[in-house]
Amino acid sequence: MAFWNRRRSIDAMLAPHEGPALKKTLSWPHLMALGVGAIVGTGILTLIGVGAGLAGPAVLISFALAGLVCACAALAYAELSTIMPASGSAYTYSYASLGEIFAWVVGWSLILEYSLVVSAVAVGWSGYAIPFLAGLGIDLPLALTVGPHVEGGLINLPAVFIIAVVTGLLLMGTKESATLNAVLVLVKIAALVAFVAIALPHFDAANFTPFMPHGFGAPFVQTGVMAAAAIIFFAFYGFDAIATAAEETKKPERDLAIGIIGSMVVCTVLYIVVAAAAIGAAPVASFSDSPEPLSLIMRGLGQGVAAQWIAAAAVIALPTVLLAFLFGQSRIFLGMARDGLLPNRLARISNRGVPTVVTLFTAIVVAILAGIMRLDELASLANAGTLMAFMAVGISLIVLRVREPNRERKFKAPLWWLVGGVAIVGCIVFFFSLKASTQLYFLLWNLFGLAIYLLWSSKNARLAKSPEA
Repeated sequence: MAFWNRRRSIDAMLAPHEGPALKKTLSWPHLMALGVGAIVGTGILTLIGVGAGLAGPAVLISFALAGLVCACAALAYAELSTIMPASGSAYTYSYASLGEIFAWVVGWSLILEYSLVVSAVAVGWSGYAIPFLAGLGIDLPLALTVGPHVEGGLINLPAVFIIAVVTGLLLMGTKESATLNAVLVLVKIAALVAFVAIALPHFDAANFTPFMPHGFGAPFVQTGVMAAAAIIFFAFYGFDAIATAAEETKKPERDLAIGIIGSMVVCTVLYIVVAAAAIGAAPVASFSDSPEPLSLIMRGLGQGVAAQWIAAAAVIALPTVLLAFLFGQSRIFLGMARDGLLPNRLARISNRGVPTVVTLFTAIVVAILAGIMRLDELASLANAGTLMAFMAVGISLIVLRVREPNRERKFKAPLWWLVGGVAIVGCIVFFFSLKASTQLYFLLWNLFGLAIYLLWSSKNARLAKSPEA
C-alpha cells in the first residue's frame, strides 16, 4: 500500500502489544496533577512578563483567547483519548483519522514541542534558581549560568542540572514520579495563591491605562493582543501530556476526560487571576523584561521575604513541568517506534514499566538545547509544534465524527463541529502571529522530518510490511 493511503484502524491500534507493556498505575487525581503540573509553570511564572510587554494590560485578553483555543483543543483531546487510549496523543489520533504521512508530520512536530518545552522550562527554572541561590550567598559565575548568546556565557548549567534530576525521577517508575509530582503541584499552586493574596491589597487600577497600547494585532503583526496570545499559548498547553499517559491509566474511559478538562479549568481561572493581580500591583513596564516577574513584583512591594518564598516555590515546583513533558515526549517516541516510524529499539520498556532508552535519549537532547538557547526562542518554536498538533486534533475530531458516527464515545465533546473549528482556526491564526523566523525554522524542521520519513520511515513502517498491523 502506498504511504499516502496508509491509515491505522482504531481496533488494530488498541490490540495488545507484544513484549513488556506500560503498567496501569494512574487514576484521575494523578492525571489532574500531571496536567496542572505541566500547565502551571514557566508560562505564568516567567512568560507573563513577555506577554505583558507585547500587549500591555490587555494581556488579560491574550490569556482569555489562548485559553479559549486550548479549551476547545482540550475537549477534542478528551473525546479522542477515550476512543484511542494509547500512547502517542495527537500523533495516534492523526494516524487513525488522517493517515500515516499526516501522523508523521504531527509526531515530528510533537517531538519539537516536547523537546523545546522541556528546554524552555529548564531555562525558566534557572532564571528563578540563580537569584534564589544568590540570596543564600551562592553566586555562580556568569559563564555557567547563561548560554553563548550572552557575552561571557558558556552554558546554562542549572538548566542542564534540573533536567538530569527529573530524568532520574522518571526512571524510578511512573507511579512514583506521578505521586511526587502531585505533591510539588500543591506547592506551586500555594505559591501563586500567596502571590495573589499579597498583591491584591496593592491593586492600582491606573496600571491598566492605557489598556491596549499596542492594539489588538492580527496575523503577521508581531505586537499586540494576538502576538501576546501566540506566545502565552505556551502557558496553557500541557494537558496534552495527559493523553500520552492513556496506556498507563486504570480507567481511561473516565479518568482521561476528568484529567484533561479539570486541569484546564483550574489553570485558566488561576492564570487570569494571577495576571490581573500582577498588573494591578505594578506597571507592566516594570516587570516585562524580568526572568522572574512575580518575585520582582513582590520585591517592588517591599515583600522581600515573600519574593524569596515565591522564588523557592518556583525552584521546587517548576520541575513538575519538566517531569510531565519528558514523560510525554518518551511516550510519543514510544508510539512512533512501535509503528516502525522510528527505530524499534526506542520502544524497549524496562522491568519498572519505563521506556528507558528513549527517556535518556530525550534528556540528553533537551539538556543540550537548554544549555545554549534563549527562553523566548525556545518558547516560540515550541508553540509552533503545539499549534500543529492541536490543529490536527481538531481536524481528527471532525473527521471521525463524520466517518465513524456510531463508534462508542465514553466522552463526547459538545458542539463538536464548533469545538473542532475553533481549535483549527485559532491555531492557524496564532501560528501566523508568531515571528517570521519561528515560522521559517518550523518549516525547515518539518522539511527535514519529511526527508527522514521518505528515505527511511515510510519503508520501515509496520503498515508497509503488514497492512493489518
